[in-house]
Amino acid sequence: MPSDFALKAMNSIHRLALGVSGGRLGWNALGMQVLELTTIGRRSGRPRLTLLTAPMRVGDAYVVVASRGGDDRHPSWLHNLRDEPRVAVAMNGGVPVRMTARIATPEERAQLWPQITANHPNYARYQRRTNREIPLVLLKPLS
Repeated sequence: MPSDFALKAMNSIHRLALGVSGGRLGWNALGMQVLELTTIGRRSGRPRLTLLTAPMRVGDAYVVVASRGGDDRHPSWLHNLRDEPRVAVAMNGGVPVRMTARIATPEERAQLWPQITANHPNYARYQRRTNREIPLVLLKPLS
């Protein structure tokens, strides 16, 4: 499982690639939209930025997977948005859009998970690595 250091290093390298390319590279990974999610730290109260892939959309909501590479722990950003579901999402280096985050219901997950893993089998591998059920999160623009 990836360590906290490894995950932060990957995020930093991704940000570096975005910066060096002037934002031309890095907003798509493995056929998925890359987005920058800003949550509020549940302990610090400070903004926390994370680059995530969104393997699909449901209506106007982006779906992200709280896989943490198949680790047995949930990612910090998931804990943050549970405490404060108002988030911001930026795509393609654009202006962040205010959104509401919510964890998919069991019924929604049962419908979405097979679609996600059919197109992106890496998520199925992550699920096999852990005993926890990997949550799906829907990010929907505020109306």
